[in-house]
Amino acid sequence: MSAAIAEVRDVRLANESWEALLSAQVAVMRGFAAERMWDEVSLNEYDVLYALKKAGCALRQGDLTKGVLLSQPALSRMIERLGQRGLVTRAPDPDDRRAVLITLTDAGADAQQRVGARHARSVEERMRALTPDQQRQLRDLCALLTTD
Repeated sequence: MSAAIAEVRDVRLANESWEALLSAQVAVMRGFAAERMWDEVSLNEYDVLYALKKAGCALRQGDLTKGVLLSQPALSRMIERLGQRGLVTRAPDPDDRRAVLITLTDAGADAQQRVGARHARSVEERMRALTPDQQRQLRDLCALLTTD
């Protein structure tokens, strides 16, 4: 087999793999979005609350953008809404007055925990399509793709 044919196969396989990963992610996220658990907070709002909870500390808005699937303007609007509902607070970063620190409030942490418990069960139900060994393989393969 020539090098050119092998390269075409490698490119094709890489793109097929990417499309399969993306299709699975879209299908799973659509399933999650359709569930009834999002009455207290939306799926995107939960994503922000979860990122803050996982960080365990206040985050600059720019750093929070890296952990969620929202654009900077959309995240700014969402943080404003979450702040109005008492789920997060915004404050100037004392180390950089240009930056804003976002903190999860007790009410935000409680909402994240309540919705998170239901969401965790939903994730587990969807992941039953894979064996425990396949789940570990998926986790490990995805970790390889997220390493910089």
